[in-house]
Amino acid sequence: MNSFDWTVIASVTALVIGMSWLIGRRQKNQSDYYLGGRSIPFWLVGSSLAANQVSAISLVGAPAFIALKAGGGLRWLQYELAIPLAMLFIILVLLPAYSKLGGSTIYEYLEHRFGKTARYALGLVFLISRSLGAGVVLLATSYVVGVFLGFDLGVTIFLIAAVALIYTVLGGIKADIYTDLVQLVILWLSSAACVGILLVLLGGDYSISPGSADRLSIFEFGSTGLGDGATFSFWPMLFGGLFLYISYYGCDQSQAQRLLAAGGTEGARKALVFNALVRFPIVLTYCAIGVLMIPFLAHTPEFTETLRTLPPDYLMPHFFARYLPPGLLGLVVAGMLAASMSSLDSAMNSLSAVTWEDFARRIFPRLDSLSDRGKLLSSRLITLFWGCFSTAFALRIAGGAETVIELVNKIGSAFYGPVAGVFALGIFTHRAREGHAMAGFAAGFGLNLILWMFFESEVSWMWWNLGGFALTLATGFIGSIITSRGRHPSPRRTGPEILLSRRGAAPLLAWFIVIIALCAFAERALSILIAD
Repeated sequence: MNSFDWTVIASVTALVIGMSWLIGRRQKNQSDYYLGGRSIPFWLVGSSLAANQVSAISLVGAPAFIALKAGGGLRWLQYELAIPLAMLFIILVLLPAYSKLGGSTIYEYLEHRFGKTARYALGLVFLISRSLGAGVVLLATSYVVGVFLGFDLGVTIFLIAAVALIYTVLGGIKADIYTDLVQLVILWLSSAACVGILLVLLGGDYSISPGSADRLSIFEFGSTGLGDGATFSFWPMLFGGLFLYISYYGCDQSQAQRLLAAGGTEGARKALVFNALVRFPIVLTYCAIGVLMIPFLAHTPEFTETLRTLPPDYLMPHFFARYLPPGLLGLVVAGMLAASMSSLDSAMNSLSAVTWEDFARRIFPRLDSLSDRGKLLSSRLITLFWGCFSTAFALRIAGGAETVIELVNKIGSAFYGPVAGVFALGIFTHRAREGHAMAGFAAGFGLNLILWMFFESEVSWMWWNLGGFALTLATGFIGSIITSRGRHPSPRRTGPEILLSRRGAAPLLAWFIVIIALCAFAERALSILIAD
C-alpha cells in the first residue's frame, strides 16, 4: 500500500473515533450507553443488523466460496431464503414477548416466565460463546488484513482491537450503530467498485470452462444433508438457516439489544423488515464478485497459478493487492477493518450489558445505589474487560486459526437451536416451568453434541439448529404435561394472540417470493449466457 491508501485508512479510523467521542459526551446514564435512550431510528437499527452480518470474512469468503472452494458456488444464495422467514418469526413470536421488558437484556424475559436459574444459565451461555466468538472474528480478520498492513499478526490483532475498544467504550451502542452504518456503506461501495474493475479486466469475455458451469447453479435439491453430509444444499440451508437466524437475530443479546434500542415493538418491527430488504442486495454484490472471478481465473492463468497452493480464502486478498488502484485498496482495507470492528463492538457492548444487568447488579444489590455517573463508568469498565478478554483469546489461539474457527462456529450452532427453543417454550406453552425449560435445553444441546461427536461427517451441522430447537421445545412441553399438577400462569401474549401481530408479515413474505424469483431468474440467465 502507498501513502494514499494509508491516508484513507487513517481518515476512516479518525472518523469512527471522532463520532464515538461526540456521542459519548452526551451520555448521562446506562440507558443511553446500552440502549441509546431507546430512541434510535429503525433504519439505523436495521442497517446495523445488516452490518453485523457483513465482515471482512464476507467480502473475502463469499467470492472464494463461489469461485474456488470445493463443493462451492452460487448455491450459497439458498441461505438468503431463510432471512425473511426468520424476521417474520421474530416479529410475530418474539417481539410481543419482549415488548414490556424494562431492562437492557432479553434474558429478563426468561426470569419473568421461568425463574432466575433460566436467566442465569442462558446469560452464561451467551457470555462464554460470544466472548470467544469475538476473539475468533478478530483473529480471522487480522489474518486477512495483515496481508496488506504488513504488521506482525500480534500487532495487527492489538491495533484492530484497540480501535474497536476505544470507540465502543466511549460511545456505547449508539456509537456502534452509527459506525456500523459507516462500515456498511464503505464495504458496499468497495464491493461495487470491485465488480466494476472485474468487468473492465474481463473486457466482455465471460467464457468459462465446462467444469466450472456447476458453480453457477443456485438451487441444489439432490441432497438433504442427512446421512450424506451435504451442508450446502437447499433443505439444510433453508431450515437450518431459518432457526440459526431466528436465534441469532431474536435470541442473541448482541443483536436483540439493538431491537430493544429501536423505541418499542413498532420500531423493532420496521428495523427487522429493513434488515431483510437491505441485506440481500449486499449479498448479491459479493456473489457478483465471485461469479466474475470464475471467468477471470480462467483468463489469467498466471494469477491462478499463484493461488494453487493457497487456501481459497486467499483469492480476494491477492486480487486486491495486485489489481486495485491506490486509494481504492485503502478504502477496501478500511472497510474490512471497520467490518471487523463492527462485529467486535456488538459483542463487547452486549457482553457488558448482560454482565451488569443479569449478574453484577443481582449478585451485588448495592450497585443499584451508585449514581448514574458511577453506573456509566462501571459499564465502560466492564466493556473494557470483555474487549481485553477477547483480544487475549485471539492472541492465544493465533497460529491454529482454521481449526479453532471451525470449532467455535460449531459450538455456536450447537447452542443456537436450544437457546431459541427455550424462548419458544415460554411463549407457546402455559404449563412449562423452569425445570422443564432447563431439561429441554439440556436435551437439545445433548442431541447436537451427539451429532457432532458421532455423526459429523453424515449430518450437516446446519441441521443442528433445527434439531436442537425441536427437541428442546418437545422435551419441555412433554415434560410439562407429565409433571405439572396445576396451571402455570401464562406468559405475556402467548399462543394464538401472537397471530394478531401481523404487521410486517406481508412485506417479508413478498420479499421471500422476490428472492426466490430473482435467484431462479439469475440461474436461468447464467445458463443461457454459458450456452452462448
